[in-house]
Amino acid sequence: MSSSHNSQPEASTSTSATDYLQNAQFQRPGGASSPETITSTDLLLAAYDPTKLHPLAELGDKLDYLVLDDEKVNEVPGSGTAVPSRGWSDDLCYGTGTMYLGGLTLGGLWGVREGARRPLAVYNARLRLNSILNSVTRRGTFVGNSAGVMALIYNGINSSIDAYRGQHDTAGSMAAGALTGAVFRSTAGVKPALISATIVSGAAGLWSLVKKSV
Repeated sequence: MSSSHNSQPEASTSTSATDYLQNAQFQRPGGASSPETITSTDLLLAAYDPTKLHPLAELGDKLDYLVLDDEKVNEVPGSGTAVPSRGWSDDLCYGTGTMYLGGLTLGGLWGVREGARRPLAVYNARLRLNSILNSVTRRGTFVGNSAGVMALIYNGINSSIDAYRGQHDTAGSMAAGALTGAVFRSTAGVKPALISATIVSGAAGLWSLVKKSV
């Protein structure tokens, strides 16, 4: 008799716990009940505070960002042309690189033409290809290096003239071109230096007018 009386309360207790779990309703951290199933995300949001996990989460608009001057253009009067500049270092790097690649291209085309038209003792496709490659290597590097050195000198002199005069114009560009041509051909004599100065000065003035007119 005593055993039967002890088993009945245990059965009723297990039944009531099962019913409770089946009919229980959970609530979100805000207090509003939702018929949706509780997920792991809900449990994580209830257990952890995002502002504690991320120390900058509660700053909002008070966070200061690092401001870079990469987009700041040159403030010298007259420098606002079709090709914007961010300073003498920008002109030095991009100008030299552009002229070097342009010189390699033109010299390579010159080498292809020279190698293709060079007479050979025996007609052979491999010999012709070898002749073209030799000419491209010789002419391409010569023109590319020469153009790069001239651009390096020109941009350095032009930036110095603009900084000294406080403005950028066609006259300063032509003066920089004349000095560049004279320095580049100074070892060949006075006459070649004057001819080079005239050519480079005219090219610099034409380029300056093109930048302003576009």
